[in-house]
Amino acid sequence: MSPTDIDEKSGVRKAVAGSLGSVIGAFKSAVTREINLKRNTPAFPVWQRNYFERVIRNDQELTLTREYIATNPLEWHPDEEYA
Repeated sequence: MSPTDIDEKSGVRKAVAGSLGSVIGAFKSAVTREINLKRNTPAFPVWQRNYFERVIRNDQELTLTREYIATNPLEWHPDEEYA
């Protein structure tokens, strides 16, 4: 069985119970709920939309990911909205 199934009515992919996607989704939901309770911001988005989740599979990928995290902000141009 694949880690996701496609809903026949909506055509939307959904995580299968117990899959990695399902576990991550449940974690994000619980964290979002807790953050919004503490900040008193009901239904406020917490997670970045439209990003790519990836499992880091070996030491080389871990090293490259760490380098990206450390150096990527240096590439950002000033943003007046978030500065």
